Amino acid sequence: MSVPHLRLGVNIDHVATVRNARGGASPDPIRAAILAEQAGADGITAHLREDRRHITDADIDGLMAALSVPLNFEMAATDEMQKIALRHKPHAVCIVPEKREERTTEGGLEVAREENRLAHFIAPLREAGCRVSIFIAADKRQIEAAHRIGAQVIELHTGAYCDAHAEGDFAKRDRELEAMREMSAFAHSLGLEVHAGHGLTYDTVQPVAAFPEVRELNIGHFLIGEAIFRGLTPAIAEMRRLMDEARA
Repeated sequence: MSVPHLRLGVNIDHVATVRNARGGASPDPIRAAILAEQAGADGITAHLREDRRHITDADIDGLMAALSVPLNFEMAATDEMQKIALRHKPHAVCIVPEKREERTTEGGLEVAREENRLAHFIAPLREAGCRVSIFIAADKRQIEAAHRIGAQVIELHTGAYCDAHAEGDFAKRDRELEAMREMSAFAHSLGLEVHAGHGLTYDTVQPVAAFPEVRELNIGHFLIGEAIFRGLTPAIAEMRRLMDEARA
């Protein structure tokens, strides 16, 4: 049986981070998204945070107008973000936890404790035609809860695995990888589409890309950083090559 194509979603948030550090219009995250699309990205991810620290409302307007590949709109489960998503109706909406004080999304969403609220929150998004994804840890309880509330997709948080690799704690790295492997298969058995992302690099992407149940990887910070040294198109091309090699 052939393994489905593994999609690459490129997160362009941190192009906006660099722009906002100085003000003005450069570098333009819309231009980065178009370049990523031309380089082979299957989709673009953007996280509109409550404090607008990187992506802005105008960026979302621009992305919706400019892209021909799907936009994955990452957002917290707030009334403000729901209204923005319902106005734009992006292809996909990924619900993530968000704290103002964090530098980046630090963990998966606690679905099991907030099942009723989240079920009511995502229902209008699904009715509007958005594919709803829940960003969670590789935890059976959270996956079951995501399935019960009506999410079509889960995105497994790969941060703990990537951090353990970077710190040289290979025993922990392998435990995290095995948990993701098992939970990918479990989520797939429930009929959920499985995505993964957070902190993936050239050194860590292949073991995750090899999971047959995973249909999409969302990668951003590393690719934008690598683009400083080699350019965005070659940076994405190398990630695409590694993903395809692992899939094969």
